[in-house]
This record gives sequence, C-alpha cells and structure tokens, in this order.
Amino acid sequence: MDLNKELKKLDNIHLEKPQKVFTMYLNTDPSDPDQQGGEWKIQLKNGLNNFENYLKEDGDSDEKRNFWNVREKVESFIEGNEQNFGKCAVVFATGDDTVWFAERFQMPVKTEFYWEESPVLDQLKEMQEKFPKTGIILTQKNQIKAIDANLGTINDSHLFELDLNTEDWRVFKGPQRGQNRGQSGGQNTQFEQYKDRFDANRYRWYKSVAPKLDKLAKDHGWQRIYMVGDKEELKDLDDNMNKEVNKYVNKNLLDHEETSVIAEVVTI
Repeated sequence: MDLNKELKKLDNIHLEKPQKVFTMYLNTDPSDPDQQGGEWKIQLKNGLNNFENYLKEDGDSDEKRNFWNVREKVESFIEGNEQNFGKCAVVFATGDDTVWFAERFQMPVKTEFYWEESPVLDQLKEMQEKFPKTGIILTQKNQIKAIDANLGTINDSHLFELDLNTEDWRVFKGPQRGQNRGQSGGQNTQFEQYKDRFDANRYRWYKSVAPKLDKLAKDHGWQRIYMVGDKEELKDLDDNMNKEVNKYVNKNLLDHEETSVIAEVVTI
C-alpha cells in the first residue's frame, strides 16, 4: 500500500449531506493496560450506536441509510480480521462505496469516531510522520537481510546470502530465519573455518552487494534507513552504499523474528 497516495486521495474528499465519511481510529493494542479485556469491542459498539441514535433523532432517512451501509461494512471488516489485529484498526468509509479504506497497523492510536463531510486524517498523518517507508538492513557475516516496513508493518523482506565457493550473493525473498532454511544452519555452523577469509574479503564482498541494497531502497521508496549488526560490518557496507543511513544499531538481530526487530530498532 502506498500510504502517501492514499492520503492524497482522502485529503481531497469533501461531501455534502446526505453523504458523509465515517472515520474510525480503534485502539486494539493487547499490550495497552486499558485493553486487557478487549475493551475495544465495547468502545466500537458504543461509538457506532451513538451515531445511529443521533441520526434517528435527526430524521434524515437518506443519511441514516448511508450510515447503516457503512456500519454493516465496518462490522464485517472487524469480524473478518478480529483474530489478526495488531495495535490498531483505521477505517474511512462512505455508504455509497466511493470511499473504503480499512487497514490494521502496528502503531498505537487514540480511539476516535467521526461522521463528517471529510475524513479526519490527523492521526493517520501523525503515524506516517513517525514511521514513514523504512528499510532495516541487518548484517551477520555472509548474510544480509533487508526488511521493508511502513507504519510498523512489514511489507516484504529479502535475505542475501554469500556463497563462499562462488562468491555470489543468493537472494531469498519473503520472511526468512537463517537457521530454518534447510542448508543454512549447517552452512553457518561451518562458517568458522572461513572466518579469516571472510574478514579479509568482507569489504570487497559487501561492495558487490551494496548496489542491490541501494536498488531496494529506491524501488521501495525508503524515507528512513536503519542498519543493524557488527560495527565493522556496518561500516564496510555503509561505505559502499549510496543511500544515507539514518541510524546504526550495533546488535546481532538478523535471526530474530522480524516484527521484534522493528520493535527493538525503531522507536514508535
């Protein structure tokens, strides 16, 4: 999802009665002390009921029907995704289906509901500012992982692994844990015998993979780049990359679960 593009579209929406836009920011964060008992379900029900009660008193039947259509879609989205919620759900919707934006994010929000002529975008814009399109590059000797993330959510990942026999970098696309990919565990165990050779040639080998990482950064439109790993490895890789790195983290996290990497490296 290109959030910048979506925000521009949403920013240009201005409707007139009986059409209005429903905005929902729903805090579903299980780590939030106020959400330990699934309180978001009550907040959602109350928020929707409040609008419905108001519209019954207002007496505009067309606007009321539009809201009913929105409510049905929102409740269906919630029901279909309830088991996979992260920290929040964000929805913008109209009764005639011209607007439908429904996403789950790994970022905290304040629960809010609106039924207005335009979508209320302040929290979404704040989320985008805090966590724009981001690349996290992790090094661990002959393995380099690149994680593409946005708004705390992983979009994609690539694992580059140097074949020490051919000196070529092999690429594995998608979520990876080095020790679980069949031969990699054994290869990493045997790596010690190549350590001196790797250290002697690391700069040259990292120079050969750096353009691939620069291309990933360009293709994904990374606005912020984090580099994680051994200090000397990071320096060699950074020296050969054209893209500017915003932050260095001297930890070995390549084999850690990718969402935990984001939580440890990026301050949300």
